[in-house]
Amino acid sequence: MKTTLAAMALLLGGTAIASAEGELQLFNWGDYTSPEMIEKFEAETGIKVTITDYDSNDTAMAKIEAGGHGFDLVVPSNSWVPIYIEKGLVQEFDLSKLPNHANIAPEWLESPYDPGRKYSVPWQWGSTGIAVNKTAYDGDINTSSIFMDPPEELVGKVNVTPEMNDVMSLALWYVGGEPCTEDTEVLKKARDALMAAKPKWLSMDYGMTEKMAANDVMASVYWNGAIFRARLKNEDIVYGYPKEGYPLWMDQVMLLSDAQNVDEAHQFLNFIMEPENAAMISSFARYANGIAGSDPFMPEDMMTAPEIVVAEELKGSGSFLPTCSPKAQEYYTAIWTELQK
Repeated sequence: MKTTLAAMALLLGGTAIASAEGELQLFNWGDYTSPEMIEKFEAETGIKVTITDYDSNDTAMAKIEAGGHGFDLVVPSNSWVPIYIEKGLVQEFDLSKLPNHANIAPEWLESPYDPGRKYSVPWQWGSTGIAVNKTAYDGDINTSSIFMDPPEELVGKVNVTPEMNDVMSLALWYVGGEPCTEDTEVLKKARDALMAAKPKWLSMDYGMTEKMAANDVMASVYWNGAIFRARLKNEDIVYGYPKEGYPLWMDQVMLLSDAQNVDEAHQFLNFIMEPENAAMISSFARYANGIAGSDPFMPEDMMTAPEIVVAEELKGSGSFLPTCSPKAQEYYTAIWTELQK
């Protein structure tokens, strides 16, 4: 059939007809994949991409570990990368099929969680901070007290995104500890502070781009790019970087060990490391990426956006989260389970 279609194309004056080469199953965070980029990839390769959404690293890991999922690629945050590798859930890339691997920016090429970048390539990176509607509160927003001890104006109006590692890290920094600690005294302080704060919250939910833009929520622990998108719809929204400490993260694309469409996955991985295509991903979700040469293709407003460009005095407060020990993860889970009751 392909030969026939090619012959027909020649008879019709060289008209290009894309023939389906295969399919690809992408398991990614919700509202995080550029439809324009996917359309371009499908048009250029003939590969049909199916995207399945998840809302947290925990959800994604549970689904992958359960097996029978049918996914080829997953996009976990950096602190989860070693866990995927250790559990044997992902496979090494065939770097001979990834010439654009050389486009990974030098500062992102070597990473403590994946030396040599054999298992992961950058998707996007950003921060977890505090979003506030300034019509409800005009005080200091560069502090986790917005959700750990909400000011009177925000009581009953605060959302906390249910991403365990981010929230636990913010809480630990707030009480003077460090992420992934095994110090039970510090963990108890964080637990007690979270439990005392929870009655003052409105919700623990996702979807804050729309909810904050619509004035349904006045403050939230959330991710910078999503809040950038909310501000573009509602100029009253501002984004703060907690001076006590805030998480930085980089989400990575990884090839699952039981992937069925390995060649197609490599084509996609190589495609997203092309600077113009990486910029399409960033332009949609409004996060920075790790691909050198993508800046000229980015929207101009991303070069100066306060959600992207951190004030000098707050840069030192942000740090990438480590991968917690099993014991620390056990403490986290116990606190988190109690918090969500």
